[in-house]
Amino acid sequence: MTVKKKSQEKVAIVTLGCEKNLVDSDMMAHLIDEKGYELVDDPEQATVVIVNTCGFIDAAKEESVNKILDMAELKEQGKLKSLVVAGCLTQRYKEDILKEIPEVDGIVGTGNFMSITEIIGESLAGKKPVQVGNPVFSYEQVIKRKVKADTYMAYIKIAEGCDNACTFCSIPLMRGKFRSRSIESILEEARHLAAQGIVEVSLIAQDSTNYGTDIYGKHMLPELLNKLSEVEGIEWIRLHYAYPGFFTDELIEVFANNPKVCKYIDMPLQHSEDSILKRMRRPGRQRDIRELVSHIRGQVPDVALRTSLIVGFPGETEQDFANLCEFVKEIKFDRLGVFTYSNEDDTPASRLPNQLEEDVKEKRANIIMEIQREIAAERNGRFVGRELPVLIERYDGRNDIYIGRTQYDAPEIDGEVFVTGYKGELGKIVTVKITHSYEYDFAGEVV
Repeated sequence: MTVKKKSQEKVAIVTLGCEKNLVDSDMMAHLIDEKGYELVDDPEQATVVIVNTCGFIDAAKEESVNKILDMAELKEQGKLKSLVVAGCLTQRYKEDILKEIPEVDGIVGTGNFMSITEIIGESLAGKKPVQVGNPVFSYEQVIKRKVKADTYMAYIKIAEGCDNACTFCSIPLMRGKFRSRSIESILEEARHLAAQGIVEVSLIAQDSTNYGTDIYGKHMLPELLNKLSEVEGIEWIRLHYAYPGFFTDELIEVFANNPKVCKYIDMPLQHSEDSILKRMRRPGRQRDIRELVSHIRGQVPDVALRTSLIVGFPGETEQDFANLCEFVKEIKFDRLGVFTYSNEDDTPASRLPNQLEEDVKEKRANIIMEIQREIAAERNGRFVGRELPVLIERYDGRNDIYIGRTQYDAPEIDGEVFVTGYKGELGKIVTVKITHSYEYDFAGEVV
């Protein structure tokens, strides 16, 4: 029997940005734990801190830099021995980080996090290691992850990178070309997560509906969903970032007929107007989007459709925006998020004429969200009086109430259900009668 050698070092991972970073942090946590380092949640208690950064838009870059600077202060106070920076920001701006923040002791890119324990060791030895190569890592090597306690949902990355070349997006610069994982490795990871008490898995990729085309020669998402539903312990399977251009009839059939696949589709559309979709280099046009939404809703009753939009794209006129508002009112998405266009370095859209002022973008985003607030309240209202399965995730002792989610709501970005009358364990899916609906949340009683 091999006895894991314990280190005196305590490592904290600070994760910023999207769920893809969260997956990477979980995998780094597993590798760090296997090496014998002690993992802690609080950077104040750590001797080594890893900041897993986001570099997607300006606001995310600013947040990442500020967090690195916060951790640098801990080092100056003598609380840290080593500060390591990982993730998307390092992939694009490693030279700037090293130059501007000399307190950083090590850097690891998006394709190199398998070397995280080596990076930690070298940084503690004063070597200032930098490992930032081509982001070609495919995740076949790692299926084990260390998820936090009292967690019942986990993201699974089914593919990495993107080939779609949207003019506003810097993801290919940070994450590389599109590359799917094998079905076998995804299933193995799901089984590993189920053994840790995970009951819901959310599938993520920059372009999830294109899954499998690169390694199997055809769209394999329907088969993957069906195989995942056979994993013992996994009760809900949720899909994020479904590219509208590849949403097949076979995939819709899986949503309609597989009881473990949540009736929830996260399909970022970005805009409604053909002229802007063309400049964004997005697939299809508004007519295609309307037909697809109608087809999905016709085949999958009660499906919750989430989308995200970008306002303030270069050249977006007042009429374009007015048309977008009407589109949102007509389609009535169940869930919707809005981003203001961010002018990203080295992207084609950054060179387009007619860039809009930030205050115009912010105003347009606020108008869309006000429209959506009323739509969300209306869409939620149809569930009052009905009985819905709810995943119980936490307990609020102050108000003596349990809090969970329906299959129509993703964690953190969507609504919750405030449940009375429940006395069981966390992590269980129970039947709840919905008694009240609000703009984004529900209240109900256990049946």
